[in-house]
Amino acid sequence: MKIAVFGGSFDPIHNGHVELSQAFVSLLSIDKVLVVPARVSPFKLRSGSADPRHRVNMCRIAFEGYDNTEVSEIELLRDGASYTCETLRELSVYYPGSELFLITGADAFLTVESWKAPQEIFRLATICALPRNNDDIRVLKEHSLMLESMGARTRILDIRVADISSTRIRELVRNGSSISGLVPAGVERYIREKGLYLPKTEPEYEEG
Repeated sequence: MKIAVFGGSFDPIHNGHVELSQAFVSLLSIDKVLVVPARVSPFKLRSGSADPRHRVNMCRIAFEGYDNTEVSEIELLRDGASYTCETLRELSVYYPGSELFLITGADAFLTVESWKAPQEIFRLATICALPRNNDDIRVLKEHSLMLESMGARTRILDIRVADISSTRIRELVRNGSSISGLVPAGVERYIREKGLYLPKTEPEYEEG
């Protein structure tokens, strides 16, 4: 089985994330996408983030109806910061014999060699990325050659998806502006009903 591992803060998940995951399904003939919200990203420690349970719920809402996609809580069950090498290690045990593909953004792809245990990441998964613009494709391809010289397997897919920023979405919510068209409709309703990303305070997660 070919499994794409799509990790991130997803704070919140947006239409660009959904489009990106399905582009990989189509272009790499992926059998399953595992969306893996981070408990605490070591690169994005910040105040004002939504509780991990809210982010998981939003991911599940975003991918309702996508039979090829599953939201995994593997990183939420781990204490402390979330490291990709640990996630891939666990998934390789859980899905023995499967081929893992790690979906990254352009910025992440350009720093993957500095992550914890990069050689283990290279051993366990093919590192994949999409360019954001025409300038990115050249830089990504150059970096992929460097990573391959270190033993990595890489795939750079030269297609474009919607350029949407979770940071911008949070700013719009704080300012009382519409985020319609930027996130799935169900996610927009969830953010509004739970009062996420509003100024000063972040509500605690409530069961149900």
